Amino acid sequence: MNYDLVVRAGIIRGREDSGPMDIGVKDGIIVATGPSLGAGTQELEARGKLVAPSFADPHVHLDKALVSETVRHNLSGTLGEAIEIIWERKRAYDPQEILERGRRVLRWAITHGTTAMRSHADVDSMGGLVPVQALLALKREHAGLVDLQVVAFPQEGIIQDPGTKDLMRKAMEMGADCVGGMPYNERTPAHSREHIEFCFRLARDFDADIDMHVDETDDPGARTLALLAEATLRHGWHGRVTAGHTCALAAYPTPYAAKVMGMVKDAGIHMITNPATNLMLQGRYDQQPIRRGITRVKELMALGVNVSFGQDCLKDTFYPTFGQADMLEVGMITAHAAQLSTPLEVDRLFDMPTVNAARLMGISDYGLETGCKATFNILDCKSVQEAFRTRPDRVVLREGRVLAETRTETLFHF
Repeated sequence: MNYDLVVRAGIIRGREDSGPMDIGVKDGIIVATGPSLGAGTQELEARGKLVAPSFADPHVHLDKALVSETVRHNLSGTLGEAIEIIWERKRAYDPQEILERGRRVLRWAITHGTTAMRSHADVDSMGGLVPVQALLALKREHAGLVDLQVVAFPQEGIIQDPGTKDLMRKAMEMGADCVGGMPYNERTPAHSREHIEFCFRLARDFDADIDMHVDETDDPGARTLALLAEATLRHGWHGRVTAGHTCALAAYPTPYAAKVMGMVKDAGIHMITNPATNLMLQGRYDQQPIRRGITRVKELMALGVNVSFGQDCLKDTFYPTFGQADMLEVGMITAHAAQLSTPLEVDRLFDMPTVNAARLMGISDYGLETGCKATFNILDCKSVQEAFRTRPDRVVLREGRVLAETRTETLFHF
C-alpha cells in the first residue's frame, strides 16, 4: 500500500510492550500498524517516542476564558465573588470579543495536543444568547482543527431566572449540542427537581445529551446528584448524562455517598472532576484542615464509573491567574488532588483526557487501532508517567495532518 503518511518507530499507547512500531495513514485514517511498514509520501520519525490518542477536554468555559485580563480581581477568591464579577461582564458581552478570546485558547489547546473540547456557554437573562452565538461561530471557524461541542448552560438557574426556559430552547434551536444545567442554583429542592425535569424534556425534544454542573459546593446538604441519577434512570437516558464538579459528594457521610455513587453507576452517568478550579475555590472558609474540594475520584473509578477531568476555567474570575489549556498540566493537578500515584493509577489517569473523555463526548473512530482517524500526538517521552512528569514536546496530528509541533531546546553553559 502507498501510505500518505508513515510514523516510524513509535511506542503505541496501550501496546507499549510490543516495542517500536510504525503507523500507516491513508486518507486521514490509520490503515496499518506494525514493524517496517512500506514507504509513505510523508514520513515522521518517532524514534521510540510515545504515540497516544489526541487529548479531549470535556469541560471548559471558553466564553469566560481570559476575562481576568480586563475585569476587577476576585479578592476573596470565592465562588460567590467570581460569579458577581462575571455578572458585571455578562451585561456588556460582545460576541466578537468572546470569539477573539476563544481563538487564543483554542490555539493553546491545539499546541498542547487537544483536538476535541466541550465548552459550556452561559444562557441567562443577563447575557442572553450572546455566548452561545459566539461559541457556535468559534465551532464553525475551527471545524477542521478542533471538534467543539457547545453546552447551553443556565448558570443562573432556570426557575429563579425568568425567561431562561425560552432561551435554553432557542439555544438548542441555534445548534447547541448539549443541554446543560445547574440544579443546585435554585432556591428550593422542588425547584431543583423542576430544573432537572425541564432539562430532560428539552434533551428529549432535541435528542441531545445532558451535561450539568452538579453540587459545586462544600455544602454536604447539596443533594442534586441523587436527583439527577434518579431522573436519568427514570427517563432512560443511560450513558447520555454527565455530571461535572460534584464537590459535595466528598462532603457526604460515607454511607450516603456510597448509595449515591451506586445510583450514578446504575444510571451510566459520566463524571468530570475539575480540580484546578475547585482546589482554588472550595474550602475558602475552612481553617484547618482545609478540604480538597474535589469529588471522590478514586471511589468512582473503583466502581467502574467513567471519570474524566477538565480544564474548566482559565484566566477568568473563577481561576484568575492560571491555566493554559494543557491536559497534561490538569492531569498533574488531578494526580495530586486525588492522590493518584501508583503506576497503575497514573496509567488510568492518562485514560481520563483520552479514551474516557472521548467516550463521554461520543467521539467516533477514536484511538490507535486500524480504522480510527489518524488524530494523535507524538509525545517526546517513553511512558504516560513521564508524560505527566515532564509535559514533553509534542507533535499534534489531526486526520494525518500535522497541526502543531513543539520543540524545546536547552543550552548548558557550564
